[in-house]
Amino acid sequence: MPLSHAVAWIDHHTAHVLQIDAEKVLDQKVNEHVHYTRQHGSNVRTEHEFFAEVCDALEGIPSVLVAGSHTAQADFRHYVEKHRPAVATQIAGWQTVDHPTEGQIVKMAREFFVKRGELVATPRTT
Repeated sequence: MPLSHAVAWIDHHTAHVLQIDAEKVLDQKVNEHVHYTRQHGSNVRTEHEFFAEVCDALEGIPSVLVAGSHTAQADFRHYVEKHRPAVATQIAGWQTVDHPTEGQIVKMAREFFVKRGELVATPRTT
């Protein structure tokens, strides 16, 4: 059963979909499958298949933060708006970041959802 929040860190070759709540993290990785399509003279089909797999990984998660480089986010956003409008309604925000660690991604996402009032902050123990 998917958790109700996730962050998807995406570039043009890999995506990490981290489903989160205040305490748990479920990680799923999606990698592109490279094959050149002669008809298009480009990797358009490969990118669309990759973005489709990322969208499939987000299925059933009502609130998603998408993070990554500006260009990767722009390409993913274009794909989602054109081909997967139902996923577009799940996306709560976009965050431009380069190559953070998994811990940094989770921290950023939890802070984002806490600010939106969708997630309760966990008390820190010292």
